[in-house]
Amino acid sequence: MAEEGRRRLVVKIGSATLTTSESSIDYGFLDELADQLARVREAGWDVVVVTSAAIACGLEALGIAKRPSDMPSLQAAASVGQSALSTAYAEAFGKRDMLTSVVLLTRRDTADRTAYLHARDTLSRLLELSVVPIVNENDTVSVEQIRFGDNDTLAALVACLIDADLMVILSDIDGLYTANPLIDPEAKLIPRVDRVGRDILAAAGGAVSGVGSGGMITKIKAARVLMAAGIPMVICQGRTPNCIVDAAAGEAVGTLFTAPERPHEITPKKLWIALGDAVHGTIVVDDGARDALVERGKSLLSVGVAVVTGDFGYDDIVDVADSSGHVFGRGRAAAASDLLKLAVGKSREAVASNAILAVLADKPVIHRDELVLFE
Repeated sequence: MAEEGRRRLVVKIGSATLTTSESSIDYGFLDELADQLARVREAGWDVVVVTSAAIACGLEALGIAKRPSDMPSLQAAASVGQSALSTAYAEAFGKRDMLTSVVLLTRRDTADRTAYLHARDTLSRLLELSVVPIVNENDTVSVEQIRFGDNDTLAALVACLIDADLMVILSDIDGLYTANPLIDPEAKLIPRVDRVGRDILAAAGGAVSGVGSGGMITKIKAARVLMAAGIPMVICQGRTPNCIVDAAAGEAVGTLFTAPERPHEITPKKLWIALGDAVHGTIVVDDGARDALVERGKSLLSVGVAVVTGDFGYDDIVDVADSSGHVFGRGRAAAASDLLKLAVGKSREAVASNAILAVLADKPVIHRDELVLFE
């Protein structure tokens, strides 16, 4: 059984780090990973691994050198590969007396709050039993509507589920740079980020690998939610010797996204809103509404809505952006997009006197208890 007072670590491994090509697993790296995690566990950490590369592992087992583009072939490869990948983890970790388990998730498992809580309880129980859960997206059955799309988002969700003390993303790049280092020779590594603002999002750029499904921007968006949840995150080159051990010890590795004191109340419900379901649209608010939300902790009222984009329904998750388009929050809409679009630009009195819109006059568009702010 796990001892009380142990800390919790989530390690996310991208496909580009875990493979030598798009159809070959690097078993030497996996062995080194197991060695590091055994040392981290001895230092008092319980560990969850969020892994990619099921498809690559399946292509290797099937003898397919080039990644196919059609969904049935990719899902078939994932089906074969998940078994092979799980076996590889079990063997590498088993050499160091670590028992692993397999946890496969889709958005269907987290969009429903009851299922989300069951996933949380299962992961927590596995850690109590001293198991190392190996988490992956269930690529065999995932379709676009229920895909996380990248394991950075999945890892952030897992970190929030278990209330982690640290998340480490093992990437094929040293961390976040001021620009894409493959394009700009003047790009410099950013060792520490205390706030994810427009400058950091702009620096994130695009993907630097052809193997994975997520680029730097998905990692930054994951960091943004984790920072709001009070969970620090590190992005580092996954093949740097002892990078996980060093990050867990608080030493400088890659880019650290700090977790200062939470400026806003972050409840498990809000974390589910931030990560548990896909975003269905965006509500752009005026400057007055932004100040009310960020500075005064208010709910969003219809009079503060400037633009509504996307097609979403009642209770759907939406982004909240300012007039420049910068997303600074996420919440659950208390009205559908078609109704909100009719209310844009109208005063409270005009809304209240309209038979169709009157429902918006006295209730928030997004209640503060169902709103997550990223800054």
